[in-house]
Amino acid sequence: MSDCPREPAIRVMMMPRETNHRGTIFGGVILSRIDQAGAVGAIAAGCDQVVTVAMDKVEFHQPVQVGDLVSFYAEAVRKGRTSITVRVEVEAQSRTRKSVAVTSADVTFVNVDDAGRPVPIPD
Repeated sequence: MSDCPREPAIRVMMMPRETNHRGTIFGGVILSRIDQAGAVGAIAAGCDQVVTVAMDKVEFHQPVQVGDLVSFYAEAVRKGRTSITVRVEVEAQSRTRKSVAVTSADVTFVNVDDAGRPVPIPD
């Protein structure tokens, strides 16, 4: 295990326009960012361009509030010939600097060419 802190694939401050009727961030906003972070992770793992094929069950453990700084950590966990699965872990940091685990998901992507056809992932 490395002594270096892990770096997020993306980090975003949540804004008021992203809230639901309860005043917390829409789950769909978080899902969209999971997809983006997963793609960043897939590209970092050697893919050229990817399309999403699947996202496993996502359970929200904590609500995300306006002003929270949300970090999306991505790590490739399985690499096939043309597909890759990336685990994305989501943490929210409130203005009090306390960080909480929000959710996680394994996202499967396929590496594609410009025509959208699956192509092997380079070694």
